[in-house]
Amino acid sequence: MGCMVSKPKDSGGNRRRPTNIGDVSVYVPGLRTPKPIDFSQPLGRHLSKTLVERLNALRTRIVVMAGQEAPTITRTRRKASTQHGGSALADLLQVLEDYLPVLLGLVSDGSQLQFKVQFIWVNQEDDAEETAMFNAWYEVLSLLHLMAVLSLSQANLLLLPRTSDSHQPKVSEERRRASIDIFLKAAGYLDCAVRQVLPQLPSELRRNLPVDLAEGVLRALCLQALGQGVEIQLGMAIDSIKATLAVKRRLACEMVKYWQQAQDNIMNLPLSNGWGEKHRLFVKWKYVEAKAAAYYYHGLILDEGNTEKSHGMAVAALQAADKYFEESKRACEVFNAAHPLSRNPPLWGTMKYLSEKIPKDTSSKVRINRDLYSHEKIMGTAPSLPDFPLALKPDEYQLPPVDPPWNKILQLSHDGINEVKPDKR
Repeated sequence: MGCMVSKPKDSGGNRRRPTNIGDVSVYVPGLRTPKPIDFSQPLGRHLSKTLVERLNALRTRIVVMAGQEAPTITRTRRKASTQHGGSALADLLQVLEDYLPVLLGLVSDGSQLQFKVQFIWVNQEDDAEETAMFNAWYEVLSLLHLMAVLSLSQANLLLLPRTSDSHQPKVSEERRRASIDIFLKAAGYLDCAVRQVLPQLPSELRRNLPVDLAEGVLRALCLQALGQGVEIQLGMAIDSIKATLAVKRRLACEMVKYWQQAQDNIMNLPLSNGWGEKHRLFVKWKYVEAKAAAYYYHGLILDEGNTEKSHGMAVAALQAADKYFEESKRACEVFNAAHPLSRNPPLWGTMKYLSEKIPKDTSSKVRINRDLYSHEKIMGTAPSLPDFPLALKPDEYQLPPVDPPWNKILQLSHDGINEVKPDKR
């Protein structure tokens, strides 16, 4: 149950896309926004007037706030940012969290009310401008996706570097730690969407979901959040005198696995328009960048060995790091040139360090080992990276309990009573 309607991309002007999104530390997909609906007509005979008004009020607030935020969600807003990544984003997240328990009453215990209302959302990555479905689980899925995107936007604001008195762009440790928490929260929303919500939709509706909400895209965004969280951890390890090369290599190798899995999840999806193509290019860039970091630290550890073979493998690994680093710079340029246009913030943290160390150390190690060993011994294929289990996991987000005012209505439903008497005034 729950028919689906998609409006083709050339049908109107609901979808607003910026031409330039400014500095990007974290990829934030275009904001899917809900279109207004009135719960009174489909639900007035089934719910109390108070509950219908509460549903209408909360969703209307979301429609208005998301509509205001959508044109600016991905733009650089340094002045508007707060310690937690923007008060407007936090306010919208709070309204979404308030609405979700009330909405979940429609799907509680398999209620038929879930099929009474047509929910309409404007897409960004899909060719269809908007998708409408008579299924409240579609609304729940859209809310979790929106909560994740808002969290990624908060992380992006936190990770835009500020220029200190020394004129070196940097992000404070406090903001970096806060961003990791936000990445895990975003990943938790997406993981919940995949595990708890998608299975509730009939297979036909799942096939007709916009690509923004396809399982592959949701999984890829979840993995991206974890991958960027590990990148921040690696940067903090680089800054720590206590972190060993082994720790840094492990983090870099884990980063490769997150981005490889993200790429695997979206490579066969129809991400062809502006936001979709930019999404694919971002994952490709970060995957190559992660491989540069992993091969660099793998090469340094191999170079600590005392054999000719280990030194030769070290040089091959460092040369691979240098090759991937140059490739990542080209991939970054392609990403930024894709519409909507974007730019990199000033280099800081992990990539600032590696941009200086990879070319320098590769050149130095190749020269030293070339003097010691024959050319054939140091020009072999790069060694395989170690395979480490992934340590960073999404927050264990669970859908909230149904809002208490639903309890009486759900009890009446269990008793076979389908209509609720109007509130007494």
